Amino acid sequence: IKPYTIDLTKIRGKGEFTCPKCGTKISPDDETEDAYTVIEPIMKGDSLDKIALQCNKCGSHIKLIGFRILNQTKEAI
Repeated sequence: IKPYTIDLTKIRGKGEFTCPKCGTKISPDDETEDAYTVIEPIMKGDSLDKIALQCNKCGSHIKLIGFRILNQTKEAI
């Protein structure tokens, strides 16, 4: 299964987005994992590089990227 890729640096808001296949809202504030399941966080050194998710409604695999740039921005503040 080829995952969809979502670049967090290209979305607006606080990190919420919709599943590219079915449109289910996926939000980092949803700690219940009703909408999605974290499959695997992928680290690069001490920093989060990517997260692999699965949409619980349609089963699509989604790869979130862009954490390195977000981490660099936070460090600069």
